[in-house]
This record gives sequence, C-alpha cells and structure tokens, in this order.
Amino acid sequence: MLNTEQKDLWVSWDEYHRSIELLALKIHESGLQFDHILCLARGGLRIGDVFSRLFKLPLSILSVSSYRGSSGQDQGQIQIGGSVASVEKTLRGRVLLVDDLVDSGITFREVQPWLRKHYPEISDITSAVIWVKSVSVVVPDIYLEYLEGAPWIHQPFEIYDTLRLEEIGNADLSRN
Repeated sequence: MLNTEQKDLWVSWDEYHRSIELLALKIHESGLQFDHILCLARGGLRIGDVFSRLFKLPLSILSVSSYRGSSGQDQGQIQIGGSVASVEKTLRGRVLLVDDLVDSGITFREVQPWLRKHYPEISDITSAVIWVKSVSVVVPDIYLEYLEGAPWIHQPFEIYDTLRLEEIGNADLSRN
C-alpha cells in the first residue's frame, strides 16, 4: 500500500505474487502471442519464472544492474551482461521482456537496442512490468500500476539486501 507521507510503496509477499498474476492475466487478455519470456535479472527473475510456467514458454535471462550500494538503492550507470542465458540456442521471434518495475526507464531504453543488435532474429519485443513511475523516460507496452512521481517500492525480498547470513536464524523475515 502507498504511504503518502513517506511517498514509499510497501509490498507484502501476497501483494507481490498477486501483482505478478494480475500482470499475467492482463498480458493473456491482450491476445498477444510470444515465443520467449526474457526477464531482466534480478528484479524480473520471479516474474519471468512465473510467466514461463503460466504461458508454457522458455525462460531466458539477461543480467542487468544499475542499483548498487549496501541497501541496493544507489542508482549508477547501467551494466548489461554479455549474453542471454537460455536453454534455447538463440533468442528469436516474439519476445516478452519482463521486469518488476520501470524506475528511470534507462534500463529498458538501453536493453532493447542491445537485444536487437546481439539477437537480430528477434522480430518483436513487448515490454511488461508491474510498476511504472511517471518520471520514467520510457513507458513499457504493458504495466499493472502507474505511480506518480518516484516512490521507492519496498518489495518483500529487499530484506535480503541488508540481512547477514549470521542473522537468518533469529530474523523475523515477515513472510506473508
């Protein structure tokens, strides 16, 4: 739920999983067809996994990073992995590109031309995310929620950004 005083969005595990399912339904209802699911790691990994299972399509993964720092909230220059990880020999045809959110939009703006350059057999890329912020330089083709401004989205797995292994036995991870 959105906390207007702090301008942050706090998401429980239940809300997160339900958002993935609702985004999948929205994509299904669009009637669009795809040959591959490509998720951007790390934020898109869970979405890609669920979508691959629901849509019965192969999952490919591209590692991309722009957030760093001890809490993972410092945005820096985007880094794109050297290749797509997949059981398929090549990434081709119609690709559904998924991530959890579009913040500044820089990742989506940089990744799509990179994919077309490195995988020329891609005929179409459709992008989908749960959240898109109004400050983004791009808007994905399909999204679940449009957020005004740039609220920080506290996703349930963020606990692991600061949790030390020694704390796991005593930690309350609030696994709703």
